[in-house]
Amino acid sequence: MTTTTAAPTPPPVSEAAPVSAPRRRANPWKRRAPLLPALLFTIAVTQVPFLVTVFYSFQSWNLVRPGSQHFVGVQNYVDVFADSQFRGAMLNTVLLTVVCVFVSMLLGLGLALLLDRKFVGRSVVRTLIITPFLILPAAGALLWKTTMFDPTYGLLNVGFGGNTDWLSEFPLASVMTQVVWQWTPFMTLLILAGLQGQSKEVLEAAQVDGAGRWRTFASITLPQLSRYLQLAALLGAIYIVNSFDAIYLMTQGGPGTASTNLPFYIYQRAFEGFDVGQSSAMGVIVVVLTLVVATFALRLMFRTFEVSGGVK
Repeated sequence: MTTTTAAPTPPPVSEAAPVSAPRRRANPWKRRAPLLPALLFTIAVTQVPFLVTVFYSFQSWNLVRPGSQHFVGVQNYVDVFADSQFRGAMLNTVLLTVVCVFVSMLLGLGLALLLDRKFVGRSVVRTLIITPFLILPAAGALLWKTTMFDPTYGLLNVGFGGNTDWLSEFPLASVMTQVVWQWTPFMTLLILAGLQGQSKEVLEAAQVDGAGRWRTFASITLPQLSRYLQLAALLGAIYIVNSFDAIYLMTQGGPGTASTNLPFYIYQRAFEGFDVGQSSAMGVIVVVLTLVVATFALRLMFRTFEVSGGVK
């Protein structure tokens, strides 16, 4: 007897969802198009004036001598580096930037450590400490000149009981004091953000293991703050190197050239000496040096932060 095996009945085909066509990749220009107006505006107000400055840096042109404009090549750059006042202004700029960044970061670190603790009125104290950074630089410079450094009515002489003319005897130190006062709140904010981003579990584990405050700060807190300190140093150096308001309003670069920095010296050559060629060459040199320092600092920061946004 022959048995026949029925073929297995295929399962019923369910209505499958329609297969969607592969998603087309969006045109990158459609995503970038809204940014083009801002990009064009940035190029118009930054790069075009810089290119014009580079062009003028190769010209010999003094505004008090009409018709004197002519091409001189790199002679302006040679004259600038041979200028002793330019070298002195560069030295003052480096000294002002390094001292102000270091001192403001040190003070900002101390204030941030104090403000990271809980105490009554902490929000009010934080607001008061931030206030100097919110004051316009020109107003801050006039405030220190008239209320602190005045030889007759200044609070420093009233407190110390003397009659020292601070702006004449210690011009660069007086400017540094005002700049540090202006930028310490900025450093405090950045470092305080880093302190508040610490892992509480790690700090509690260190406390359980018997680590003291200094050991916890040196081994856990300070390495955690390294990226924030680098960012604060970079931004502070970029802004402080261009300080102009304090010097112009407090000392006028004097006595002599004792407190003259590069931005103020460029202003003198351009708007008091009317030398467009050499002042343009000085401006180009300052921009190049600033870019070199910023690039070096950014490379150091990229070793800490991944370019994609994650932390190493």
